[in-house]
Amino acid sequence: MNKPINPKEYPPPYILGLDIGGTKTALIWGTLNAEVVARDVIPTPAAADFETALQIICAAIDKFLGQLSTAGFRAPQAISISIGGPLNIEAGILHSPPHLANWGEAGLKKYITERYNLPVFVEHDGNAGALAEFYFGAGRGARNLIFLTMGTGLGAGLILNGAIYHGTTDSAGEVGHIRLSEEGPTEYGKVGSWEAFACGAGISKLAHLRNPGEFPPAITTAEIVQRALNGDSAALDIIHEVGTWMGKGLSILVDVLNPELIIIGTLGILLGDLVLAPAREILEKEALPISNRACKIIPAQLGSSLMDVGCLMAAFDAYRNHKLLLEE
Repeated sequence: MNKPINPKEYPPPYILGLDIGGTKTALIWGTLNAEVVARDVIPTPAAADFETALQIICAAIDKFLGQLSTAGFRAPQAISISIGGPLNIEAGILHSPPHLANWGEAGLKKYITERYNLPVFVEHDGNAGALAEFYFGAGRGARNLIFLTMGTGLGAGLILNGAIYHGTTDSAGEVGHIRLSEEGPTEYGKVGSWEAFACGAGISKLAHLRNPGEFPPAITTAEIVQRALNGDSAALDIIHEVGTWMGKGLSILVDVLNPELIIIGTLGILLGDLVLAPAREILEKEALPISNRACKIIPAQLGSSLMDVGCLMAAFDAYRNHKLLLEE
């Protein structure tokens, strides 16, 4: 917590949100209006085993809750977690997540429930982003939308007929696994996967593959993005290509799911039309015209607060669907 906060300005009930990523874990104190009242961030102990990592994370939670209690806040009534998969959402079990390679089969929901004796809800980070935009961002009023993470990896959250769609094994939305080409960089275990062409981990590989003299192996996607934002022509060429691959992937989603909105997070927010304009051009050529005309491609409206709000959404969606009772 970086600044004093007054509990009278933010009436209860409260939700404790956790956004557990491969590099950092955000602790979020939020309200039912998706107000982020307080936050703290710690490095995710990604190299540790599950038990050790959770001990470190819970120690940070304990400190965070202690500070909030001292400030006069009541205890939270639920804990809401956003995390990358593979994930059994209802049980809150992670199945050897690649970004947390030493966790194995991790009973995250059970561990947190037993530690804090509170209702715990877990959601895939792509779904959490979709729900955040659906309830509080660009997706308000929509019935069918797709949210794409476009961050370190590429995943999707699907809102179909006004509800989050998880699929048979909670694997819906793993669009980064789709192969767009037999050639190209490798991500998500596939050469030429959509993720390899359009995520933070893949763009630097694509740049080196296309122009090794300009982009050495150690180049980072952050450097390429900054160069593009500064008008560097070589970087702009790479981002334009990323946009064309985005368009090829998006055309599949538009044809199959017929959404009214596709909302792009992270790099979509940062790069805007540098990456979205070429994507829209490809959609014009490849998607069914009637479906393409009905669908807007836009950056996430919640901007930098997207994942903070997103990590509250597992509990918030449960509340909205009468699976969680909260006392005011």
